[in-house]
Amino acid sequence: IALPENFETEFAHLGTIAVATKKDQPVDELHVTYTRPEDIEAFQKNGKFSDGAVLVKAVRKVQKEKLTTGQTSYAGDVDVWFVMIKDEKGRFEGNPIWGDGWGWALYKPDDRGTNVASDYKVDCLGCHVPAKANDWVYTEAYPTLRKE
Repeated sequence: IALPENFETEFAHLGTIAVATKKDQPVDELHVTYTRPEDIEAFQKNGKFSDGAVLVKAVRKVQKEKLTTGQTSYAGDVDVWFVMIKDEKGRFEGNPIWGDGWGWALYKPDDRGTNVASDYKVDCLGCHVPAKANDWVYTEAYPTLRKE
């Protein structure tokens, strides 16, 4: 599983989730998710991601700055990237980064070429449990998937 080189310019933006990682504190992360245009088209047609669909999520730190327009918050540096590849056929049985219908990967900004996830059940799945009914993806947060 590779982190696509130019996903931020070649993929479509699905949506952004603002996350406060500490209780009762301000938002400190933005989870910005992308996919290929053909994956959006297939989802809109079929209501699910097709085999081979690629999702990339950039987790960015929130940058805060007082500007002439007021106090601002915007996407800062990347903390991590996550990549999911839909695998309806279960091609990689026994591979610890493939399972539950997806391939799972995690990349750190200091090495875009090395997937540091070693077991999707330990490294990835825990955050996706609330989205299990939606094929492990928080589709409700992605307005681009809705038919207009």
